[in-house]
Amino acid sequence: MTNPVALITGASSGIGRELAKVFAANGYDLAVTARRASMLEAIRDEVDTAVTVLPMDLTKASAASLLMRELESHDLEPEVLVNNAGIAHHGEFAGMAPAAVTKLVNLNVRAVAELTQRLLPGMLERKRGHILNVASVVGFQAVPGMALYAASKAFVIAFSEALSEELQNTGVSVTALCPGLTDTDMADQLRASGLPGTLMSTVEEVAQEGYRGMIQREPIKVPGILNQALVGWLSLQPRWLVRSLSGMAARMTFAADRER
Repeated sequence: MTNPVALITGASSGIGRELAKVFAANGYDLAVTARRASMLEAIRDEVDTAVTVLPMDLTKASAASLLMRELESHDLEPEVLVNNAGIAHHGEFAGMAPAAVTKLVNLNVRAVAELTQRLLPGMLERKRGHILNVASVVGFQAVPGMALYAASKAFVIAFSEALSEELQNTGVSVTALCPGLTDTDMADQLRASGLPGTLMSTVEEVAQEGYRGMIQREPIKVPGILNQALVGWLSLQPRWLVRSLSGMAARMTFAADRER
């Protein structure tokens, strides 16, 4: 018998790297992908399982096809797909460069859909498998100042929920992991703005919660009591109110940034 394989995107750092450790500790072999090959190679020293390193830039339009060919060349059939890779943008949407828009959509949306579509048939044929999509609590609301990023995470949540219903009684589950502020490289900008570190979750906490949610086949997993309370509060408020409060906060931030 061989170990099941978990394919983890964006595994070079942050939540993705910690998820690699969690899956390895629970008996999975790993196929890990991200741009930074050296950081992926280092995972081998941190886990006691087989690790296949597949360096790749998933912001490229051809990335999903290339990654599938790499998996086939290594004779790997993942039983778990973790769509973790993502990039964020903070600032007014009008100021985004066109290339930055394309990269964010390709990574946060296109790669999630394409990798899921390509790996799902095999899972269905084997009648077992898990898909863990890393979203965010910002996906539950409009977030002026992070408009495209929040919208991409809203896609991940809606996509995951819909698939979880489509796949009922197939043996395959889909879970959207929706962390709040987490102590990763992506949070550096927010930390620099003075956000208290105590409000951030650790990557260890988020990864463990994500794995448990996946194993328990939960369509939505929100780690942390405060994040759960926030999502619950948002669901009870009229959209105009949440949108207006978010817009007010964003305009104040933009004005402060322009004065610096």
